Amino acid sequence: MSDDKPVKSLGEQVQAAEHAAARERILALAEAERVPVEETTRVVSDRRWRDAQR
Repeated sequence: MSDDKPVKSLGEQVQAAEHAAARERILALAEAERVPVEETTRVVSDRRWRDAQR
């Protein structure tokens, strides 16, 4: 009798592990580069900026 769950080949298992590792690296890099909202500056419109330059 056959199982309903397909058996993954070794290649598929390796690919899934590499994919998971790459995902974790990308998430860690994104977290390291994230700028907290408290450290961002408020946007000033061009008109207000140009008026301040006069």
